[in-house]
Amino acid sequence: MKAASLRARIRAEMADEIKAMARRQLATQGADLSLRAVARDLGMASSAVYRYFASRDELLTALIIDAYDALGAAAEAVPHEGSFPEQWLAVCHAVREWALADPHQWALIYGSPVPGYRAPTDTVASATRVIMALARVVRDAAAAGKVADGEPVDGPLAQDFLGLAGYVRPGVAPQVAGRTMAGWVQLCGAVNAELFGQLTNVVEARREFFGFQMRAASDWIGLR
Repeated sequence: MKAASLRARIRAEMADEIKAMARRQLATQGADLSLRAVARDLGMASSAVYRYFASRDELLTALIIDAYDALGAAAEAVPHEGSFPEQWLAVCHAVREWALADPHQWALIYGSPVPGYRAPTDTVASATRVIMALARVVRDAAAAGKVADGEPVDGPLAQDFLGLAGYVRPGVAPQVAGRTMAGWVQLCGAVNAELFGQLTNVVEARREFFGFQMRAASDWIGLR
């Protein structure tokens, strides 16, 4: 192996170790992440960690991109099987299951904003993967004539929805694209309600209740 390749591999492995320790800190301390604390727990000098991540925000960005990519991969792995409402529901369940398996990573990307941190544009491509997995279902349904367009939207939302429609699929009615985005917001809210305790002592059949909500979202979007 060439020396440059070996150095690159060692650097990548060390960066992964730093991120793994940072994730453990997130699990115990929330988003109050400290490079010095990460270095201490790894038995490294803080100056050594700064060679891999120049700041706390740079490390947070790496963790956020990893989390978005892992969630996106889980959503994208759902087979294109069954009716379009069934496909929508399957992607939603994949999102929920990922969140339940790794609630601290979900909280990092969909919980309370980290004080003082502003996500750079580097995160956008990864952040949209899961949304596009849901949009794929709507796109395929529209191509098959299995989406009810419903009433057009007027006013300020019309332009926003027109832009969204371009991401979903050319020819998708803007109001359908808007309802798809609203369905994604409902999905996030349903997962947050479960993870952050809003359903405690209220709903015990959590998976069934989640399915009930997401089927309602599918109906509202107009999937047939």
